[in-house]
Amino acid sequence: MAIMITDECINCGACEPECPNTAIYEGGVEWTWGGGTSLDEVDFGDGTIVSGKAPQAPVSDEFYYIVSDKCTECVGFHEEPQCAAVCPVDCCVPDPEHEEEEETLLAKKAWLHAEE
Repeated sequence: MAIMITDECINCGACEPECPNTAIYEGGVEWTWGGGTSLDEVDFGDGTIVSGKAPQAPVSDEFYYIVSDKCTECVGFHEEPQCAAVCPVDCCVPDPEHEEEEETLLAKKAWLHAEE
């Protein structure tokens, strides 16, 4: 499952530089698919193709947030999610709305970073 940041976040920013997929953003900041990944464009399979550089709407305007479609829980990079490891208030927690198996997380990592 992806990690999420709860509203207990104190906006310290400790989590953001720890994410190997650049899936964590400051509240109110637009995000991109390509930022921190190898994605030039994203094909959603329904005819929609988005540039990796195209700005996306912030998930939260108040707190740091994690883009679940870019979160791999650090699988393939670290033993545990680094955002949770460095969070001083323990607000980086598993997101029950985005449960994924390790195989899926590894496939997402390979997709994000153009691995074969």
